[in-house]
Amino acid sequence: MHLNPYGEYAVLLAGSLANDWPADRAALFERTREFGMTLAWPEEEDDHPRTRAVIDGWLEVVDTPSDAVRAEALNERMARAAAYPRMTDHDGQGWHLHYRAPDRSMPDALASVIAVGTALHLVTRGMHRLGRCAADPCTRVVVDVTRNGRQRYCSTRCANRAAVRRHRARIRNE
Repeated sequence: MHLNPYGEYAVLLAGSLANDWPADRAALFERTREFGMTLAWPEEEDDHPRTRAVIDGWLEVVDTPSDAVRAEALNERMARAAAYPRMTDHDGQGWHLHYRAPDRSMPDALASVIAVGTALHLVTRGMHRLGRCAADPCTRVVVDVTRNGRQRYCSTRCANRAAVRRHRARIRNE
């Protein structure tokens, strides 16, 4: 059985794009490959800026103040990106589901994949598994795919920096 990886790879792709925006369409396309997307899209002149708009919209979901608002924002994105799920066996990858029409542009396909993937990630792992790094002043996106569901920092560096700050604050208060 081919398991559908939409939840994890799509939300990790979105986080990667949000934290390190590619310089051009070629780099953007390469990033989609790094995160497991195998389809090639016909090149359109505005792919790069339109995909940036998709990621900016996704960041609104990341920054929502509550689970209910987050769900509402994701539902709106999924409705706009609506394409019925379809079984496919492109590129000999084995049968699996796509949540997008086969003839969509890169930005439209990514809007669908990222919206559905984020929704799957949050409903299967927990609504708290998406946010911003807890280390001030870092604002990078954190997609929590850990086993225990307690990831608060974007990197070991930020986690260590925050621990050092807490330690120094305790020493000052003693």
